[in-house]
Amino acid sequence: MSQASFENICVFHILDGLREGLSHFSPPSRVAVVYAVGRGEPPRICDPQGLLEGHEPKLQDYFLYSSRWRSGDEEIDGLRILSQEETDLDLAGLITLAARSNPVRYQMWFTEEHPDMCSLGPTRSWLEYAAELFSQHFAIGSVMGLDTAGFMLQHCAVHAIRDFIVDERSRQVGLDTQIRVYPFLDAILGVSATKEEGASPRGRIVVVEPNQLDQVRFVCRFPEHEQPQTANFKHVRKLLQAVEDSGRVLVSNGTSVLGIAIGPMPGAYLAAQFSGSYGFLWIRDQLVCSFSDGRFRSSNLRANLVQLEEQLLETDMSMETQNTLFKIASTMVNRVRDRKHGCTLVVDMAREPMTMSGQHLEEPLDLTRSSQLKLACSLAKLDGAVHIGRDLKLHGFACLMDGRSVPGENRARGARFNSALRFTAEHEDLVVVVVSADRPVSIIKDGVELTALCHFQHVCGLRRPPLLAEWVMS
Repeated sequence: MSQASFENICVFHILDGLREGLSHFSPPSRVAVVYAVGRGEPPRICDPQGLLEGHEPKLQDYFLYSSRWRSGDEEIDGLRILSQEETDLDLAGLITLAARSNPVRYQMWFTEEHPDMCSLGPTRSWLEYAAELFSQHFAIGSVMGLDTAGFMLQHCAVHAIRDFIVDERSRQVGLDTQIRVYPFLDAILGVSATKEEGASPRGRIVVVEPNQLDQVRFVCRFPEHEQPQTANFKHVRKLLQAVEDSGRVLVSNGTSVLGIAIGPMPGAYLAAQFSGSYGFLWIRDQLVCSFSDGRFRSSNLRANLVQLEEQLLETDMSMETQNTLFKIASTMVNRVRDRKHGCTLVVDMAREPMTMSGQHLEEPLDLTRSSQLKLACSLAKLDGAVHIGRDLKLHGFACLMDGRSVPGENRARGARFNSALRFTAEHEDLVVVVVSADRPVSIIKDGVELTALCHFQHVCGLRRPPLLAEWVMS
């Protein structure tokens, strides 16, 4: 097999497996790579879904007009991951990882940085796996096992989270640790999927280093021979009822539950917060990831209102008013989502708010006041939309939205969504935020959903990646 054919197959399997895996951990994600196999070889680029479009000037300056990315002639032992300071290439909206090895002298992997990510650490660990597999298969020089490598990269969430936790805790407290991370991660997913009398788990489990247990304020401790194993999901789920909706936590060493405690925890402890159908994993006060439906996810589960912010920036409102209005909308949307009911917010950016059919008020509610904002959140429970003006006041609730049929209606999305499409198509100064009871948020303007997901074209096969210089010129 020619070198070009081998490169095609190797790049395709690694890149496709990585893209597929990241798209299950995060929203749909694209992946790209720039690499140079031998010493002095020009860099090649593989970007089948256009992730790097718009970044051509920076890539050109970094890879073509500079040689700082190249290494010398020294031998490299294994795979050397370059730090962000060494790489010194900052591309907005992208997560990058660069590495060197003898089989592949330089490689840099790219993927999307989604705005709702809890942490970039697990995704960087995932990119590190791709870099290592890429180097290994170039060292072997055989296509055998490449499909297995791609499959492995599709199912790396637990391993990526574990590696990030180990690296981060080592950075904070050193390498001397007795905590087993894998059993705790398995327990999180197992307990989160275990219901007790039909109810999903709520409460907090904290993992503390054994040599720091003397700093924990235990309310009660279990005898050593009676400590429940974290692998016994049903038992741990029952114990969580003792700390539900309280300041108490279950304390574990990673493999067994030691007791119940209160107050602050010592060191770089791990914490799993169960909040019903979802939850969050922390290292001390640093959010790592969320979990739901038996899977870990990168999302912080907060509403992504970037498109609303962009629409506000295009108005003639002052920056202070834009910021306050955005915070009001964010607070209402997130509170509604936490309560698991739907609502519709009509954000009216006209100088004079329009008159909507619905329940009006003698005096509009001032949403800059905390008490009236809480009332507005409660009014959002009623059928119909709440009407918010650029004056930061609530002008009505239980408002009706109507209009003529428009292209893009989706009968699978329900009445709120389709009514918003019709209503905004006939009123240009409005942005409507639709919150569904099952948590999705849609932002609609001019009869178009601004938050519609892009369905990237599936990559079916690749030619040999072009030279970066040719790609930039094209």
